[in-house]
Amino acid sequence: MELYLDSADFNEIEKAFKLGFLDGLTTTPTFMHRHGVTDVDSLILKLADIVPVLQVEALGKTAEEIYAEAHRQINMGLDPKKSVFKIPISLEGVKACRMLRNEDIMVNVHLVYTLQQAYMAMHAGANYVCPLVGRLQDQGHDALSLVEQCVDAVNYYGYDTKIMFSSVRNIEHVRNAINIGVHNITVPYKILTQMSENNFTKLGTEQFYEHTRLMTVKVNEVMSSINPVVSADTDIQEAIVKMTEYGFGCIIVTNGNDEALGVFTDGDLRRLLQSSGRDSLKMKLGDLKFNKPVSIDADELLFKANETFKEFKVDNLLVTANAKPVGLLDIQDL
Repeated sequence: MELYLDSADFNEIEKAFKLGFLDGLTTTPTFMHRHGVTDVDSLILKLADIVPVLQVEALGKTAEEIYAEAHRQINMGLDPKKSVFKIPISLEGVKACRMLRNEDIMVNVHLVYTLQQAYMAMHAGANYVCPLVGRLQDQGHDALSLVEQCVDAVNYYGYDTKIMFSSVRNIEHVRNAINIGVHNITVPYKILTQMSENNFTKLGTEQFYEHTRLMTVKVNEVMSSINPVVSADTDIQEAIVKMTEYGFGCIIVTNGNDEALGVFTDGDLRRLLQSSGRDSLKMKLGDLKFNKPVSIDADELLFKANETFKEFKVDNLLVTANAKPVGLLDIQDL
């Protein structure tokens, strides 16, 4: 099944065709008007340069006018081997279709709403017949049944015509098109970007990334470059200022030999104020008793860090290198 983009927005067209697998582009005067296009010919030539196949309108009141308009666009630079001219279904339209097909110029007969219209287009040699599913459903009709009947007619009678599922409004329409077995579908950019999305896929991918990261990335690759160290003779009030400057909810307290005595946290501060009041702000960090800090070597993998966080139920790990404190690893860094 060929996959086309249905758009006249040059920016999204550029992004979409960088994917590398779209078969072509369909566009309409309505799309161009919606995007404020004033130089239609210039846009058509610009689009023709970046898409594999361009399907563009050839309008006229009579078959001769439609035929002339298709040739005008070819003469201005469109490659007939990469261009399909879209013609609304009508007696004059199918007549023009036959005239152009006699010259091996490709045609898409569109705005099809009935099987009879589709049959006329197939019999006139249209390369594509294009039922508008969304528009037909808006009118309360069974559009999917029509598309299925069109596909069956092509397969049963052997017409060299591709049924294009168009006027796509949602992801379900894409699934419908695949199940029916259409030859071609043209989708808006918004739908194209949703086609590969699924919440379970997203969750599974995130899990794979997380587990790969834990097994391959080291602590020193993700920890902050800031080493929030203060000496033991720092008073509590100054320690609060340092915690704010460093941007951590804790600081590393060291002795004169750059050895870690412990980690002073904002929780420790609250408990100290509750037990000793405001006078405790004048105390030195060295006056406090610290438990041995939970630490990890900077060269350890995040897997080990994750296990340590779980084992000790802490939010920060003291990171060491050659037994010296070099920073903190926050649980959010994982």
